[in-house]
Amino acid sequence: MSKPDQRRDRCVLCGRLKDDVAMLVVGSHGAVCTDCIDRAEEALGATPDRQSRRKLIDNDNPALRNAVCDANQLLPKCGLVVMHSGNVSGLDRDTGILTIKPSGYDYDAMTPMDMVPVRLSDGEVLDTRLKPSVDLPHHLFIYRHMPEVGAVVHTHSNFATAFAACHRPIPCVLTAIADEFGGEVPCAPYVDNEGDHIGEAILAHKTQAPAILLGNHGVFAWGPSVKEALKAAVMVEDVARTVALAERLGEPVSLAPEEVAKWSDRYRNRYGQG
Repeated sequence: MSKPDQRRDRCVLCGRLKDDVAMLVVGSHGAVCTDCIDRAEEALGATPDRQSRRKLIDNDNPALRNAVCDANQLLPKCGLVVMHSGNVSGLDRDTGILTIKPSGYDYDAMTPMDMVPVRLSDGEVLDTRLKPSVDLPHHLFIYRHMPEVGAVVHTHSNFATAFAACHRPIPCVLTAIADEFGGEVPCAPYVDNEGDHIGEAILAHKTQAPAILLGNHGVFAWGPSVKEALKAAVMVEDVARTVALAERLGEPVSLAPEEVAKWSDRYRNRYGQG
């Protein structure tokens, strides 16, 4: 039996274990229970936001929160974003609660408890300690209109975004593209960031591929799980880089549709251990 992580499993102020408190809020210097936070707020003359925390506790999904945090921290490590750009969200369709990166937050400082829970049906933020990503409306639109999606990733990765800057899809000139995307990675025309314009553009121009380029903007990728959505985002950048290099050497040759179908079928139905 593994020993508990004292910094994450016990309140550093009162010493109680996570099983003995409503919730532990984990930070870079350890964990603090919500009871101690309430007492600290009262001592400072503030009114504890118990109602907001109650909503979070009642609908909490630690596994999803951890997965979303891990995937967000992988974005810069995989070379898909710099500084604060980009975001990952995941949705628990059983509870109707999605979890998303906080806005403008340092990747190396975030913890699972920094991920922001939001109700899918009405977009209500259930824990108001941190503001959700400004891209939340686009994530909400995708989840509401694509019921097969369980996670969304948004990046500005260099090579894929270079194609987006040129309003060009990534052509299916590699078997790897046929495998992962079942054809070219489409590119939607430029739209502004008002209302549901980005979500509507994604819905109007998406194909069977689990990703799309947005003209003059970047990449959105998705999948049934956080792992699959992150994989799609990584693969978009990987194939975009290879195609860009191939274009320096000559004219890349597109695969015939029947060949794309062969590779896609093998990858989706026979590849791996599942």
